[in-house]
Amino acid sequence: MKLVLAIIQPTKLDAVQAALAKIEVTRMTICDAQGFGRQRGRTEMFRGHEYTTMLLRKVALEIVVNDDFLQRTLDTIIQAARTGPEGTIGDGKIFVLPADQAIQINDASSGPGAV
Repeated sequence: MKLVLAIIQPTKLDAVQAALAKIEVTRMTICDAQGFGRQRGRTEMFRGHEYTTMLLRKVALEIVVNDDFLQRTLDTIIQAARTGPEGTIGDGKIFVLPADQAIQINDASSGPGAV
């Protein structure tokens, strides 16, 4: 089992969820996130004054998948979250972490069946 942590643009959330539903990945946790990478924030104007916003709004998806679903999940997120045919800086990042154990609370089943 693997934990997929995908940080994406908020505007791409619906497209990513729909694409994941097509490959039968429907269980995920979605959190609001703020941060920056190579973008280094953004300069904006408010009431005639210029200010720099260092933290940009993102969405974090946490998805636990069995090993046989991992590659298709990654490919689907990459395809749905990319802006434009080649993508741009700020589209996001995906991290894959090992998930040693999963336990379903209602019936205490564990392992890949609990995912």
